[in-house]
Amino acid sequence: MGRVRGGTVRRVAVVAAVPAVAAAGLGLYWFQPWKLWVDEEVREELPAAAAAPASRQPSAAASSGAPTSPAPDPEPRTVADGELVTHEHRTTGTARVLRLADGSHVLRFEGLNTSNGPDLHVWLTDAPVIEGKAGWHVFDDGDHVSLGKLKGNKGDQNYPLPAGVDPADFSSVTIWCDRFDVSFGAAELTV
Repeated sequence: MGRVRGGTVRRVAVVAAVPAVAAAGLGLYWFQPWKLWVDEEVREELPAAAAAPASRQPSAAASSGAPTSPAPDPEPRTVADGELVTHEHRTTGTARVLRLADGSHVLRFEGLNTSNGPDLHVWLTDAPVIEGKAGWHVFDDGDHVSLGKLKGNKGDQNYPLPAGVDPADFSSVTIWCDRFDVSFGAAELTV
């Protein structure tokens, strides 16, 4: 009789252990806690658009003495910028929207320092940046455009704006955790 009882106890222990192991595995996948100790540093150069090739022949306007339009500035020009503020995780650095010589735009993080986490994305949004816990969840309430996954939680990074996106339509940028619908940090973009 003792043997049957011991076998029953083992079966109950195994039946209880299977869901516990499954729950632990699901929790590890969902929260990815190891990312809190793993930094991904990215050091991208300041972007530059490809310039149109210069003509070897003087243009008709130049040879006739007619005024010519100035060549586009080959250096990126800042059209909006702001300092990142902390939300769910301590976040510092600068966000800049740059206009390149070809007219395209790029969002650039400089000196970014935030926590790593699961499913982090970079969003341009029309939401106001509210400091503290009140600002954690506001960015998915209005219009936003995803610029892709966060490349790394530290460093200098470039995110091209999709064609047709006017940066003037957006007033802020957030590092958004899509898994938990929360902002790690954000910056108000001012002209």
